[in-house]
Amino acid sequence: MDARKVIILGTGPAGLTAAIYAARANLSPLVIEGNEPGGQLTLTTEIENFPGFPDAIMGPDLMENMRKQAERFGAEFIFGMATSVDLQTRPFRVVVNEADEFFAESLIISTGASAKMLGIPGEAEALGHGVSTCATCDGFFFRDKKIIVVGGGDSAMEEATFLTKFASEVTIVHRRDTLRASKVMQERAHNNPKIKWMMDVTPVSVKSENNHVVGLEVRDNKTGETKVLDTEGIFVAIGHNPNTAFLNGQVETDKVGYIITNPHNTATSVQGVFACGDVMDSHYRQAITAAGSGCRAAMDVEKYLEGSFVYDWSMSGTH
Repeated sequence: MDARKVIILGTGPAGLTAAIYAARANLSPLVIEGNEPGGQLTLTTEIENFPGFPDAIMGPDLMENMRKQAERFGAEFIFGMATSVDLQTRPFRVVVNEADEFFAESLIISTGASAKMLGIPGEAEALGHGVSTCATCDGFFFRDKKIIVVGGGDSAMEEATFLTKFASEVTIVHRRDTLRASKVMQERAHNNPKIKWMMDVTPVSVKSENNHVVGLEVRDNKTGETKVLDTEGIFVAIGHNPNTAFLNGQVETDKVGYIITNPHNTATSVQGVFACGDVMDSHYRQAITAAGSGCRAAMDVEKYLEGSFVYDWSMSGTH
């Protein structure tokens, strides 16, 4: 059995940063790329808020640069998805694409979280060209434009409120006649003069012209009539799904599925298993915060393998 010192699952900003740090520490990390190497940033056009790029950088370019940097220091990459793991034995066992087995003394989980999409015609094609799942990432590009936020929870209210800093008008589209958002978030949105409302309608399709969004077709849930709302941007804010199903409950998560880590480090409920990035962060969801947590995870792994990492799950506050 050829056990690696560390296997890293995922190649977003968190996983690639962990790979850079682990490789520079001579841990020879094996990185399982996932089915979408580079993560959500590969679907993003220009990134203007990642430090060090005053003229912005394309999402795929940033991820490719980070990968090359990790490879330069000796990280090994394998394309494929971790379909299951066995964390009950040592070394840990990782199964890729339900076929290939790999073993490791430690594991870094950075599989991210996938934004829930509407699943309507035109949406996937317009992702990154008018359709977005991150107001903080893309709001700047919609200055003085009319845009739409789809959703009725706290995240939708938060994104709509944030987007009023840039857009001339923000319309919240929700498929019910009542909101799921907390009262305080609802009041904040209702009190914002830039926010308009389109309730009890169901999005039907995204309309684009010349590779740019021009409208959102909606159906009135009471009358069944459809119409197109003119817009230059559609922000889908209906939640995220952390990519943790493959763990099969072996690592402690919250009720949604985000991995719980010790507040003082990146340790999980299983000794030797660490987590970083959006798979354990439901709040910030930024490339820079993910990268920072990837750095922490790699440094924690290095100490763990040296035998100097202090593991105390009671500090997590979950027991």
